[in-house]
Amino acid sequence: MKDVQRPRCARKTPFDSFAFKKPYGRSLASGTALAGALGLLLIPNAAQAAWEPTKSVEFVVPAGTGGGADQMARMIQGIIQKNNLMGQPIVVINKSGGAGAEGFLDVKSSNRNPHKIIITLSNLFTTPLATGVPFSWKDMTPVAMLALDNFVLWVNSEAPQKSPKEFVEAAKEGGANRFKMGGTGSKQEDQIITAAIEQSAGVTFTYVPYKGGGDVAAQLVGNHINASVNNPIEAVSQWRAGALRPLCVFDKERIPLKEPVADGKSWNSIPTCKESGLDVEYTMLRGIFMGPGVTPDQIAYYVDLFKKVRETEEWKDFMAKGAFNVSFKTGDDFKTWLTAAETQHKTLMDKAGFTKQ
Repeated sequence: MKDVQRPRCARKTPFDSFAFKKPYGRSLASGTALAGALGLLLIPNAAQAAWEPTKSVEFVVPAGTGGGADQMARMIQGIIQKNNLMGQPIVVINKSGGAGAEGFLDVKSSNRNPHKIIITLSNLFTTPLATGVPFSWKDMTPVAMLALDNFVLWVNSEAPQKSPKEFVEAAKEGGANRFKMGGTGSKQEDQIITAAIEQSAGVTFTYVPYKGGGDVAAQLVGNHINASVNNPIEAVSQWRAGALRPLCVFDKERIPLKEPVADGKSWNSIPTCKESGLDVEYTMLRGIFMGPGVTPDQIAYYVDLFKKVRETEEWKDFMAKGAFNVSFKTGDDFKTWLTAAETQHKTLMDKAGFTKQ
């Protein structure tokens, strides 16, 4: 929107015919009121001045199709369209090359472009550390933490271990590398949590990477691995079927959902790993960023948009089904969290030898 400008003195305007003097038979107050009313015509409406997209918004996913980030982005796209939360289309585009580096570098180079946003996972930290790609979350503009993904330590329901303590003891008794821990990908969240368990408990696993969480759950059901650190949604059907057993959740607090899920137990029935004696905490980011150089009112637009998304029943249902931590952060609170998470990942990955030298 163009700014409303006062006419130049050299140009004759419709207002030049008004002489703001006290006319005969009229009070000074009424003349002042007329001047004030005319003055209001020159003041732009604050609501009209607020920024909003003027063309399609590109929603970058730094991962392939079908994964958790892709599913969440497309669900958000559907919520926005169904509820008419934007006046312009939002288009999901996958840029997964280099473990997500393609997407991050694309947004990093989109200076002052408010029509591009990106959904991030913890590969925001792991990708530059593991690959050496010259990128940091500080190269983008943080908008909002939408939620945090939980991780659960799972074993086969036929395994004798019923607590993290028993699991660690069994792993130690079995000897180094005898227990197999399955996970999605290498040098990413699942293997980082596995390394954190090793560092905290003084055990050593053989880590077995798979393409996705569904494959990991199937391998654990078949007893081809001894344990996994799958997300809740990736193993909940096997828990309901009585094939898998959750030992602990890696969040700092129990999942608050108390609706029974399996065998009369809820997500809230699962203790945290820390309260169970395994001193490991880890959650995975689900956040939104923009490119550098965007303005405060452009950031505010998207903060408000995602607040509206979070208020929908579709979002709440998705959060419950996935047993997400529904934390929401913006501004300095979000930046503080990001700084701490970056330090945590660097420490864990350095100790595990995952950092590219």
